[in-house]
Amino acid sequence: MSLYTAETRRFTKRRFTRFFVLGLLVVLAAIAVGMFFTNEKATPAVVAAAEQEAERAYQNDLVMAAEGNKACAAQPSSGCMEWTPSREDYRAEHYMPSTFDFREHFGPMATTLAALLAVAAFVLGASFVGAEWNSGGMMNLLLWRPQRLKVLTTKLAALLATLTGLTVVLSAVWTGAFAAIASLRGSLDSMTAGAWQSILLMELRGLVLVLAAGAIGFGLASIGRHTAVAMGVAIGVVVLFQFGLGTVLSLAKVKFLEAYLIPSWMIAWMDKSIELQDWNAPCLNSPTGCEPPTMTLTWPMAGGVFAAVVVLVLGTAMWTMRNRDIT
Repeated sequence: MSLYTAETRRFTKRRFTRFFVLGLLVVLAAIAVGMFFTNEKATPAVVAAAEQEAERAYQNDLVMAAEGNKACAAQPSSGCMEWTPSREDYRAEHYMPSTFDFREHFGPMATTLAALLAVAAFVLGASFVGAEWNSGGMMNLLLWRPQRLKVLTTKLAALLATLTGLTVVLSAVWTGAFAAIASLRGSLDSMTAGAWQSILLMELRGLVLVLAAGAIGFGLASIGRHTAVAMGVAIGVVVLFQFGLGTVLSLAKVKFLEAYLIPSWMIAWMDKSIELQDWNAPCLNSPTGCEPPTMTLTWPMAGGVFAAVVVLVLGTAMWTMRNRDIT
């Protein structure tokens, strides 16, 4: 049996891997079921009911406005103002139940899938190599295959290949499930060939995000030779950079403080761009009024940041594997 095959079997046969993936599937199923039952198809009967509700609300407000205007006219010194509702403000869509338009609403669902898979990839990647260092399995393997870098890179390749297969399958099932939800509880009418291509590219970016998270978790656990090291770094990043750094930057009134936070870069990667606004700076005059300065983060910028982090972590892991004692 080749080393790659052995590592793939070792990763997929681990109970932690299976139970973690099972838990992930339960969470995804709960999200899909929740979306199914909280949306409703816009049938002619539903539209008619919404139109009746809009008309009823308009008539009620007309009566209330007439009474208020009458009271205001009787007491002009009270400073009240007359008000008359406009029928244009009472649109039927404001009174319709939530409906799942696939083109409009699937993007956040694809991002949700990518985020959950990225978390799973980080944890599974860290535990895959960290558990072997902790149990002594890595030392035994190196006695059988005394090629340190080959062993580590083969483990990484097995991890990334398995994560790729898992992500592709779940992305296909996720897309199909929400297409079915849109068909039964919403609409697919706005979908075109270009829209499907955009969704495919978004899911490919999600795949890259998952692989990057898995590689970073794998690299951190390899550097520290324990799963807890990777998890500790992850918790530290969340606590220090997301909460601590965000609070400090906000108090210091730093320009575009969201640019220093990880979620902004993840959104820029998945949605192709994100526009940040600096509410601490003086507003700028524009035809639409006074607006704050803006800065746009694009997906190539986010990709460059993620690539730099992956290269740094994996490069350090390879260097420590080659130069440190294995005991």
